[in-house]
Amino acid sequence: MCKLHTDSRSRLESNPWRCDGPEDMENEEGPTAPPIEMLDSVRGYEGTIAGGDGNYVSPPVHLSDKRDRPQPQLEWRIPSITEEAAREALTEFADAHCCYSSHPAQDMVFQDLTPFNMYRYRLETFTETRSTEWAHEPFTGQPVDSAECGSPPLPWEVIVEVPPLFQDSVKKVPVPHTAAVKCCHKCKGRGRYRCSQCGGKGMLKCLPCGSRGIVHRNKRCIQCGGRGVKRCGPCLGRGTRTCHVCKTSGYLLFYIQLTVKWTNNVFEQVADQQIGLPVALFNEVTGQNVFADESYQVYTIAGFPDSLIDQISQQGVQQHQEKFGRTACILQQRQTIELIPVTKVHFQWKGRENSYFVYGAENNVYAPDYPSKCQCTIL
Repeated sequence: MCKLHTDSRSRLESNPWRCDGPEDMENEEGPTAPPIEMLDSVRGYEGTIAGGDGNYVSPPVHLSDKRDRPQPQLEWRIPSITEEAAREALTEFADAHCCYSSHPAQDMVFQDLTPFNMYRYRLETFTETRSTEWAHEPFTGQPVDSAECGSPPLPWEVIVEVPPLFQDSVKKVPVPHTAAVKCCHKCKGRGRYRCSQCGGKGMLKCLPCGSRGIVHRNKRCIQCGGRGVKRCGPCLGRGTRTCHVCKTSGYLLFYIQLTVKWTNNVFEQVADQQIGLPVALFNEVTGQNVFADESYQVYTIAGFPDSLIDQISQQGVQQHQEKFGRTACILQQRQTIELIPVTKVHFQWKGRENSYFVYGAENNVYAPDYPSKCQCTIL
């Protein structure tokens, strides 16, 4: 890498990046953001600005690898629940509610256990996006990787290590060979600037006493000690303020910053068979993975026992392809099918028929018509 050796302030003053202009403090501070005319024109980075959300860069085109892979095979095993587990689940459910009696769970007579195979489809699309913007930092003599060191690579040619798949991450790196040292736009190279609050005087008029030094009944103003003026707070009475942009160095190292963002985009949906169990409850439980497929671009599911999964898979894959196929670089996709066990338990208690659901690997219970609960009101 090319390096600019700047061992002392005197060398900075004699180099081509030397700031022009008077060294007094007659001028107030410059703009917070660098003017656009300060930014160099770099081939492949035209239109790059400083700040904002960055300049989005379209991703390269990747070819699908579907032709090189066989269609994955579907394999699954269907778990079942026993009467003992169903009774225990209802007992725990009753114990968790202060107004529910545990007698139905203890004394009920099972009539039928009807299993329902509920499936949750999940598609993850791991994408990468890139954007560029001009950035700067105080120049204190660090190496300068300028255009003299080589031609800057295009945004998608910059090598950036990819983090673990399917995890959100952001990384910011300087684009090689885009650095340049310039005079600080905020202080015009002086390291300090005149305080705009007091106009460089270091003192401000005392507002409580109207600069008279006295208040009611000719009492001395305690705010200014009777002087009519008080020290300027922002500059601490010095009349000048330290430049927070260049940290008093007077110079900035400009470079194009590449922001790489990795996002795990998730599409998830449960195949609702409308059996009377609210689908929202499935967000609280887990199941058993019966199918997993991972590739640059996955196939849509076809021939699954529950045809709703085929439709949901087609919807998810199409939605992600349309949404991210042109706006981001798709690095990897992963789809899974999760079996969420659901059993509808029919039973008799005190000669009356009732039912409840046991669902999820956690054996949660949904029993809106629990047969023995009091009508008490908790104040």
